[in-house]
Amino acid sequence: MKISDEKLLALCEDFGKRAIVWRRKFTGLLPEVNRRRLYERRGCQSIFEFGAKLAGLSEEQVWQALRLERQFVDKPALHKLLVEGRVSMNKLVRVASLATTENEAELAEKVRVLPRGALETFVRDGRASREQNGSKKTLFDAKSLHVQGFQLSSEVIQELNRLNTQGQDVNAILLDLLKQRKEKIAEEKAALAGQAATSRHIPAMVRAVLKEEYGKKCAIRTCIRPSEELHHTQRFSVSHSHDPNYLAPLCKEHHQLAHLADLHYREMTSLPKPKSGIK
Repeated sequence: MKISDEKLLALCEDFGKRAIVWRRKFTGLLPEVNRRRLYERRGCQSIFEFGAKLAGLSEEQVWQALRLERQFVDKPALHKLLVEGRVSMNKLVRVASLATTENEAELAEKVRVLPRGALETFVRDGRASREQNGSKKTLFDAKSLHVQGFQLSSEVIQELNRLNTQGQDVNAILLDLLKQRKEKIAEEKAALAGQAATSRHIPAMVRAVLKEEYGKKCAIRTCIRPSEELHHTQRFSVSHSHDPNYLAPLCKEHHQLAHLADLHYREMTSLPKPKSGIK
């Protein structure tokens, strides 16, 4: 072939993307083909043979399409995404267990716009919230703390044992220290809250106090990923402020979810959307 390496790779990428799209659309048609038994017109004994011969689908992939179609029969928004092949089945499978007739439209939107990693995070958060008490909780509260297990150093254990043998109330001492730390952070945040922002760049002092409060992890309680972005829970374009009381360190996936929520706000207030999607 008289073609450059760059052109050859570009063709492969283009044809690969097209193949994925059309394979997805083909898969979405399988439930209706199965209902009409149209596979028999192709000389196939089953819908599984039909899927394998025409699109190279495995038996599990065909079963997955049939199961999802039954699950979404009373959920029109999700059903449409499946039968029209607008999103991958892998994404639809991830939200199927959470889908109800009440939330399916919202789930369909998230499946459509969120990358896979952010969608997995959204589903995991939804399951955790449902398992706790079934109540709706905001994920983007700047005051939410991340909690995880830890181990005390030998020096700390020795000192606590010493205080305990002296009859000291160790719990009261620790609570007092934690209270002092909390008050110190609150004072630092209050001092920074009144400063006017001169640019979108978040000052080092603000970053420092947030690191002192949240550490290196995402601020969402159920998340164990490291934080990557500082999210303005009070939109900067409205507040023109880097008030640390309205900033939360988030991992990449929760940051994408936070901006999806902000996109809803833009739509409700008729504000212009970002030119290149979620950022």
